[in-house]
Amino acid sequence: MAKGYRPVDRDQVFLLPPDMREWLPGDHPVYLVIEALGRMDTSAFHALRRTGGAGAAGYDPDMLVAVLVWAYAHRVRSSRRMEELCRTDVAFRVICAQNLPDHSTIARFRRDFGGAVAGFFAQVLVLCARLGMGRLGMVALDGTKIAANASKAASRTEEKLRELAEKAVAAHAAADAAEDELFGEGQRGDELPPDEEAGWSPRRRGERIAAALAQLQAEREAAEAGEQAKAAEFRARREAGRRTGPAPVQAAVALAEENLARVIAAREAQLARLRDKHAGRPRAGHLAGVQDYSRVRQAAAQVERARERAAEAQRKAAQAAGPGPARNITDPDSRLMPVRGGGFIQGYNAQNVTSADGLVIATGLTGDTTDTAWFAPMTQQAQRAAALIGAHRPAGRGQERDGGIGLVLADAGYCSEDNLTCPGPDRLIAVGKRRDLEEAARGGGGQDRGGQATATMRARLKTSDGITAYRQRGHIAETPHGHIKHTMGLRQLSMRGKDKAAAEWTFACAVHNLLKAITTGHLTPQALAALAG
Repeated sequence: MAKGYRPVDRDQVFLLPPDMREWLPGDHPVYLVIEALGRMDTSAFHALRRTGGAGAAGYDPDMLVAVLVWAYAHRVRSSRRMEELCRTDVAFRVICAQNLPDHSTIARFRRDFGGAVAGFFAQVLVLCARLGMGRLGMVALDGTKIAANASKAASRTEEKLRELAEKAVAAHAAADAAEDELFGEGQRGDELPPDEEAGWSPRRRGERIAAALAQLQAEREAAEAGEQAKAAEFRARREAGRRTGPAPVQAAVALAEENLARVIAAREAQLARLRDKHAGRPRAGHLAGVQDYSRVRQAAAQVERARERAAEAQRKAAQAAGPGPARNITDPDSRLMPVRGGGFIQGYNAQNVTSADGLVIATGLTGDTTDTAWFAPMTQQAQRAAALIGAHRPAGRGQERDGGIGLVLADAGYCSEDNLTCPGPDRLIAVGKRRDLEEAARGGGGQDRGGQATATMRARLKTSDGITAYRQRGHIAETPHGHIKHTMGLRQLSMRGKDKAAAEWTFACAVHNLLKAITTGHLTPQALAALAG
């Protein structure tokens, strides 16, 4: 039972100790973040700032980086919320040392830090390596869909974009005529400085519509060129007498139509010869015309089947890609991404390579809905990161003396003959879902698809060693994604445009690595002191 109540004295002169170092316990993680960032080379961030001019002194980039790191680590993405916390939250006030940046300063710094983030990510990797982290005997590559700072409802088809563009041109012409009459030639009366027109201002909506239209047209032309190239390659192999395999759907239609034309021409020539042969004499029996000729009917049926297959393939491709080719007028670089459970989000496809102890060693942000094309680029980036880790790992830490990657694990989204045979470290790439692999290993059925490399990988994944190794993929690859999305709360990017969005995602991965070093006990005051010594 309590004796009484503690007094509530809001007139007390000092609510906090006069020494800022006593505001938080000495082992509070914010001090580790501040000291760790103080040991990194942040010159790239300083290069983004301008000093020496007239006006008030600017904010230290190291302090702004620490604010963003601590904010992203605690599910805060809004620059206005960061400004508020710098005034009310003790940890943020310690970071700022009572310098209170406003939300505009924070937002501009984050908008412009893209060129320095890659170096910051590498600096965090180096720090983790010096602390003995970065187990590279087994790494995993995986992709995850992340929402863009754009609404799915803002996506428009090419037809709708052209309609919007025409309306915008007409509206601009009418507005220009009215403003010229009111303010004079070429003036509106409300012009903004050039830097205020930059970014995703509503005034640049017309430019985004034009950019989206250009992207759609370029992709359509590239797809048509790709189909034509496949058809030409198929014809070349066929004419050379080499094995061709199944014909591409568009090539199959063209070949069927060419065969029909040859059969019709042959039948017409045959009928002409028969007419010449029996000229002036009656011919016994009925002579089938061109369209009734059995070979012509067979060739026509082949053409119809080829067209049906092409239409079905086009329908399936459109269904996999989403509700038709479209572009978002808020962020034209983002795409409609299919997600688990059905449906789509407007976003990007993030690619991460993760070490066995949970460090993201390589990362990238793509606009592709599938992962296949990114195995080789991400593996190459991971090898460069592995060399960096190996160069800074203390002697006697880890089994990989040269910093090389032992084995890359990837799911079936990366399975292709090219990815199975391209240069790089040893790999295990699933040829199906894991439960299907294990069923096959136990003697179950399953269709054998793919070429020789796929068959070899399928056989390897049926072995006990292959199954045991591949079972590690899930927790290695997907745990960092879960931490970034669920614990750090990064389910939607704040930056628009692929370059800025990629910089934000890379920054979030660097924050994940720094938090991993703290939570696993590698980053401690004693460890930092040892590094300094």
